Amino acid sequence: VQLVESGGGSVQSGGSLRLSCAASGFTYSSYCMAWFRQAPAKEREGVATIDSNGRTTYADSVKGRFTISQDNAKNTLYLQMNSLKPEDTAMYYCAARGDYCVWPSRGDSYNYWGQGTQVTVSS
Repeated sequence: VQLVESGGGSVQSGGSLRLSCAASGFTYSSYCMAWFRQAPAKEREGVATIDSNGRTTYADSVKGRFTISQDNAKNTLYLQMNSLKPEDTAMYYCAARGDYCVWPSRGDSYNYWGQGTQVTVSS
């Protein structure tokens, strides 16, 4: 299984970014895909999840601003991030597990991880 993130970058407060995670070799019929983030000197935190039925969950800190989605034809996971704030600055990781979503989670239950993409929001 390989997960490859892209789409990070630097934006000003209030701006938007869309992260992508291209998955390959992932053949579970029941699965969970997730986005996590980790800021310097902080613990990793879950941002959002989506399962094989399309059900989603979000951290309270991003509800109403971020949207997780997936394109099964392209084997790609997305995270649309709007109204970005400086506190959203972090390395963002795509993760997956071949089972139901575990939420809340700091990621210990997720088996597969991407390399991360940096998001920096300036005030």
